[in-house]
Amino acid sequence: MALSRDAVLLRIFIGEDDKADHRPLYEAIVLKAREMHLAGATVLRGPMGFGHSSVLHTTKIVRLSQDLPLVIEIVDSEEKINGFVDAIEGMMGSALVTTEKVKVVQYGTKRLD
Repeated sequence: MALSRDAVLLRIFIGEDDKADHRPLYEAIVLKAREMHLAGATVLRGPMGFGHSSVLHTTKIVRLSQDLPLVIEIVDSEEKINGFVDAIEGMMGSALVTTEKVKVVQYGTKRLD
């Protein structure tokens, strides 16, 4: 799959317990990204965080160790990212979704100069 040097980074901030059709939301998002042939997706798990509700989620307090923060990162063309965001809108509950322009230096074994 080709990836242009000029791309967009999509970040989706959700909770580990968020669901889409009885499966983890992060899994549904990554599988949708794969289905739509995006360049790749990575899910990062955070040891501590809070969001819109200001509820603190952390691994340090046993009773709050559920629903840890997750960040899903996807890089692709602006057109593909915009189409993907539209496609997952119905899955999203409480989330923070951001985009930013990025320069791709290398994708796979190919250096983009």
